[in-house]
Amino acid sequence: MTTIEVKKTKDIGLGSLSFVLCLLGILFTFEFGDKFCMGDHILHTIGLSAWSNGDSGIHYTVFYSAIFFIPSFIIGHIYPDNRGAKAGKIISGILSVLILSALITLIISFLSAWV
Repeated sequence: MTTIEVKKTKDIGLGSLSFVLCLLGILFTFEFGDKFCMGDHILHTIGLSAWSNGDSGIHYTVFYSAIFFIPSFIIGHIYPDNRGAKAGKIISGILSVLILSALITLIISFLSAWV
């Protein structure tokens, strides 16, 4: 009688980096409670402004987070069989679409101000 072995867990591999990059993008972008946004702190440390008008206006860290979300989506797509790759790909894809739609809205609002 032949025994069939079924593997139920996924291995950690390069695709797992997708989930890690997605988490870094989330930490870089969002504020958690009263805490300062990690991306704001990093940008301030290297001498860049996180906001367009001091502490208000356009929050640039949202757009900088694409540095994490786009590679996360690509890695999750290329290596889907690793642990966390699918979750990283889905979350990064959703957040990338939201960022892209915010960018398009911003461009349209600037262009409509010129007309």
